[in-house]
Amino acid sequence: MTLDELRTQLNDLDRRLLELIGERQRASREVARVKRATGYPTRDYARERDVIVGARARAAGLGVPADVAEGVMRLLIRSSLATQEQASVSALGAGSGQRALVIGGAGKIGGWFVNFLASQGYQVEIADPSAGAGAVGVATISDWRSSALDQELIVVATPLGATDAILQELAVRRPVGVVFDVGSLKSPLRAGLAALRVAGVRVTSVHPMFGPSTELLSGRHVIFIDLGAGDALERARALFTPTMVEQVVMDLEDHDRLIAYVLGLSHALNIAFFTALAQSGEAAPRLVQMSSTTFDAQFDIASEVAQESPELYFEIQRLNDYGAQPLAALAQALEALRATVNGNDPAGFAALMRRGLEYTQGRRELRARRA
Repeated sequence: MTLDELRTQLNDLDRRLLELIGERQRASREVARVKRATGYPTRDYARERDVIVGARARAAGLGVPADVAEGVMRLLIRSSLATQEQASVSALGAGSGQRALVIGGAGKIGGWFVNFLASQGYQVEIADPSAGAGAVGVATISDWRSSALDQELIVVATPLGATDAILQELAVRRPVGVVFDVGSLKSPLRAGLAALRVAGVRVTSVHPMFGPSTELLSGRHVIFIDLGAGDALERARALFTPTMVEQVVMDLEDHDRLIAYVLGLSHALNIAFFTALAQSGEAAPRLVQMSSTTFDAQFDIASEVAQESPELYFEIQRLNDYGAQPLAALAQALEALRATVNGNDPAGFAALMRRGLEYTQGRRELRARRA
C-alpha cells in the first residue's frame, strides 16, 4: 500500500473508533438510568479495576502496549462517569420550577454555577456588569441591586475583595431564599456572613475545591461552612447530591486554617519553584530537554500556577487570618533542608525524608486503593 492509502486506512480506523466511543457514551447514559432506578452508586471502583485489568490482559494478544491500553480505558471510564454524572444531575431536576440568581455569573466559577444550576432545572439569572447576552434560558442584569431578590437561591460568585460588601448589602435587603458565597477564603467575609445571620437570612458558605473547567466531580471536594442555619446548609449540600463529589462540612475557623496549607502553601511552593528557576539564569527549554520525571511533574504544576490570577493568589495569601503560618513553615522547612546539606548531615537529611514518607503514607494508600 502507498503512504496515501495507509493514511486513508488510518482515517477510516479513527472514524470507526469515534463511532464506537459515541456508542459507549450512549450506553453510559443508559447505565446511568438503570443505576438511578436501582439505587446503585454512579462510581464502582471494583468494576473500574476489573475493566482496566482486563484491558491490560487483552492488550498483549493484540500487540498493544499494556500502558497504552490502560491509559485509553481510564480516559473512556472518566468520560463515561462524566456522562453518567451529568445525566443524574439533569434527571433529578431538583431546581425544577425554581429560580436562582448568580451574582458574578459572568466570571469563571460563576459561569460554572450558572451551568450547573441550569442543568438541575433552575431558571437562572446572571447579575454581572460584565455579562453580555445570556445563554438560552439565562437572563442577565448588570446590577444585582435592581433584582427583587425573590429567588429561591442566591449565589455570590464575585472576587473576594467585593464579596463581603455584597453580603452585607444582602443582609440589609433580607432575601427570602438561601444565600451562599463560593469564596476560596472565609476570613475576609466574616462581617458579611455575620450580618446575614443576624438578619435572619438562610445563609451558608461553600468552597468548591476545583476549577471552572471541571466536568467530572468524582474525587473532587466541596467544602460547606456550617453557619448555624441548618436548612440553608442542607439545601446547598443537596445541590451536589446527584454528583459524585465528596462533601466536607466544617466551621469557618477550621476552613481557613486548613486552606492556608491546602491552597496557600501549595501556591507558595510553586511560586517559589518558578521564581527560583527564573532567577537562576538557566533557560527553561534547556532544563526541559534534560528534565526528570519529578521535574516535569513539578514544572507542569508550576506552569499552571503561573497562569492563574495574581490578584486572586495574592488575596489567598494575604487575606487569610491563618496565612502566615504555612509561609513560616515553608521557610523553616527550607532552612532545615539547607542545614542538612550545608552541614554534611546525611542522617538529618534521611530523617527529613523518613518523616515525609510517614506523613504521606496514608494518602498514598488511599490513592492506591482507588487506582
